[in-house]
Amino acid sequence: MIKLGNKENCCGCTACVNICSHSAISMQPDQLGFWYPVINKEKCVQCGLCQKVCAFNKDYFKELNLQKPDVYAVRHKEMKEIEESRSGAMFVAISDSVLDKGGVVYGVGYMGHFRVSHKRASTKEERDEFRGSKYVQSDLNGIFVQVKDDLKRGLHVLFSGTPCQTSGLYSYLSLLRISMERLCIVDIICHGVPAPNVWRDYLAYVEQKQKMEVSAVNFRDKSKLGWASHQEAFTFKERVVYASTYARIFCQSIMFRHSCGICHFTNLQRPSDITIGDFWGWERVDAHFNADNKGVSLVLVNTQKGRLFFDETKKWIDYIETDPQHCMQLNLQSPTAIHPRRDDFERDYINHGFLYVGRKYGDIGWKYKANLYILVIKRWTKSMLYK
Repeated sequence: MIKLGNKENCCGCTACVNICSHSAISMQPDQLGFWYPVINKEKCVQCGLCQKVCAFNKDYFKELNLQKPDVYAVRHKEMKEIEESRSGAMFVAISDSVLDKGGVVYGVGYMGHFRVSHKRASTKEERDEFRGSKYVQSDLNGIFVQVKDDLKRGLHVLFSGTPCQTSGLYSYLSLLRISMERLCIVDIICHGVPAPNVWRDYLAYVEQKQKMEVSAVNFRDKSKLGWASHQEAFTFKERVVYASTYARIFCQSIMFRHSCGICHFTNLQRPSDITIGDFWGWERVDAHFNADNKGVSLVLVNTQKGRLFFDETKKWIDYIETDPQHCMQLNLQSPTAIHPRRDDFERDYINHGFLYVGRKYGDIGWKYKANLYILVIKRWTKSMLYK
């Protein structure tokens, strides 16, 4: 039987829930919206599968990994795909290769009113919802079982997710002895997963402020400020509204899941066939490759099977092979340092709600604007002194 103890020891991947044949485990949300397993002791038969399947530890499976990954800077050949994606549209290329074989793609989209969730796509139109970053931990309810069933039917499958999710899926399928020959596992370079309930309440705040319902969301809209910007865009009937409150709180690492602070996957031995992310530092590889600031993907090919899948995408992409030393961003070296006031943030949110934490930790209200004004004046004064 799983004994959770400290919350930081659970990443919420749902592998334990899906492996339990007695339905003795359910996932229940805490007050921030993070899901954790709860054991029904009356149904539990002490088989130990839930403990065996847990892959959130330093001993996750990596025996098939290359000694070091093949590293590429990648951009899709079609500018439209780059403009509609977060970085260089590598996800589009690799998912197209799976869909063209009659396969299916699992990625992160929306359920209901922009509730971030993993979904299944069998067409490119359905897959397009998965493009772009979603800075919320996704709901994986029932997804591992769907992947298993698709593989048993002989379908080609692409599963994309955070490394803790991909590690959990691999462990689940391995324990069930499901053939993964037709499965391509893709993980993302993850900074940390924010709280679902904070996102839900922020969206409600934006809609209340605008007095209308949001029809589309972009967590990082690069159409206005470019690929390196980090600003939310909310589409309403007649206009697009830009904001940065959620981004400011996100960048403080103050609303992440506890497990993000001890992530076991922040290295080059990734729990996937292919890793994708933003290629920060692409200039060291080729100063002209992303000169238009539209975005470039970092791609790590981690396994021999990953090499086969990468080869299948080459007709859609421009790519430059490079070396790991040119791509060693923070979350390929160590976990994100969780903000020391993370627990204060959670208590404030539970006791006072989103608007309170938006004012205290974000940019809502006059205090933030006053402090920003003071900072600008100080910088201006300092610059005048040195003239």
